[in-house]
Amino acid sequence: MTVPHGDSILILDFGSQVTQLIARRVREAGVYCEIVPFSGGEAALERLKPKGIILSGGPASVTEGASPKAPQAVFAAGVPVLGICYGEQTMCAELGGKVTPSDHREFGRAFIEIVRDCHLFDGLWTTAETHQVWMSHGDRVEAIPEGFEVVAKSDGAPFAAIADDVRRFYGVQFHPEVIHTPDGAKLLSNFVRHVAGCSGDWSMAGYRDAKIADIRKQVGQGRVICGLSGGVDSAVAAVLIHEAIGEQLTCVFVDHGLMRSQEAEEVVSLFRGAYNIPLVHVDAEELFLSGLAGISDPEAKRKFIGKTFIDVFEAEAKKIGGAEFLAQGTLYPDVIESVSFTGGPSVTIKSHHNVGGLPERMNMQLVEPLRELFKDEVRALGRELGLPEAFVGRHPFPGPGLAIRIPGDVDKEKCDTLRKADRIYLEEIRKAGLYDAIWQAFAVLLPVRTVGVMGDGRTYDRVCALRAVTSVDGMTADIYPFDAAFLSRVATRIVNEVQGINRVVYDYTSKPPGTIEWE
Repeated sequence: MTVPHGDSILILDFGSQVTQLIARRVREAGVYCEIVPFSGGEAALERLKPKGIILSGGPASVTEGASPKAPQAVFAAGVPVLGICYGEQTMCAELGGKVTPSDHREFGRAFIEIVRDCHLFDGLWTTAETHQVWMSHGDRVEAIPEGFEVVAKSDGAPFAAIADDVRRFYGVQFHPEVIHTPDGAKLLSNFVRHVAGCSGDWSMAGYRDAKIADIRKQVGQGRVICGLSGGVDSAVAAVLIHEAIGEQLTCVFVDHGLMRSQEAEEVVSLFRGAYNIPLVHVDAEELFLSGLAGISDPEAKRKFIGKTFIDVFEAEAKKIGGAEFLAQGTLYPDVIESVSFTGGPSVTIKSHHNVGGLPERMNMQLVEPLRELFKDEVRALGRELGLPEAFVGRHPFPGPGLAIRIPGDVDKEKCDTLRKADRIYLEEIRKAGLYDAIWQAFAVLLPVRTVGVMGDGRTYDRVCALRAVTSVDGMTADIYPFDAAFLSRVATRIVNEVQGINRVVYDYTSKPPGTIEWE
């Protein structure tokens, strides 16, 4: 990635569940950043040449001998460093301070008292003020390294914030990246803009220009094949690549018969009509549905769909011939979730549909122009590229499609039933003006039958579950609080208009502990 203007922040990950939120806050301040496992910090420093470094929190204890540490190159780089929670603790331990288990642990809302001014607080907090923050720590700093001063304290953390303004090293025991620290985003913006001196003018327009240059440099006169899924990610990737290399790109849309209502037709119309991008449309519904017959395990369904997609895509690529590059709509969360903070593979919650697989089979180089972006940034890039708002603002849709919204085995009748219910649900959401306020909404066809009464007759039909969540990037999510009248209206329409469903329920589970999708 060619970073516009040379301004960037490096975030070293020590395993915190909210490290991605640090990146989001930094980017919201108009500054490009990357998350790298702490073990790869030295190489990332050399490659990125950041203007500042942030050390994330993490689950380990500095008091344990094998605890992760920041590379010494971080403190010798001559750039500002901000340690957050575990990041503060390892900074202190490595620079000559002392960290011990605390007899007063702090988890949740806390209040800090500002005891001294520092550059990190300039224009934000001043001496003698009290501010709410979010704490989550069992250890605490017992002694700070030479050159540091205490700038904030709390009941459980006498070194709640420390500063060395000369070296521009700062540590905070609380988490500024979470919304429960009301001024946290401003504090992080202060660090990257005021302390590190980043210009704050990183934008989608700049990203677009930089990626177009990157794509042209990588591809040269070669040909690229891009697999379209019908979702926003692959669409934005395809339009961006087409803007860079034009007719050197061919898109392949493998229609597996598991799309939402009218979605396949919209994809073909947009790319062949509006953008005049070479598009191969493969109708593979029968192949996918016959292969899914009898498969009920969600991971087995994902793997079958992924493998079959590769088989079909590879066959079409051979027919086209001559392509050296494969384009994918891989996003930053996909990349991060596929690597743990130690640098190895992370625990697999679900198989990602677009990370790995194809390149090894097809001996092609990957072109992944979105791999530095979060979902909402992809939407912003889509708008920058002129994609229709109805397409750019479309709710996320999983690669395996409706197959993972039908727990248990999948067939065409179930897919058609679910498509009708889902269409009604989304129609009502749009009619109520709520579509853009919701991150993702969809119906699920449950493998459950219940007794009902319709027109004096007994029914024994399926149950439809409705799901709607709000989120920033899909990493965490809260349920959308529909009012009872709305849910009643949707349930009535689905039961009346969709044959085979006689009961509708609403999913009230947040993420975590649940996932957004049911499988």
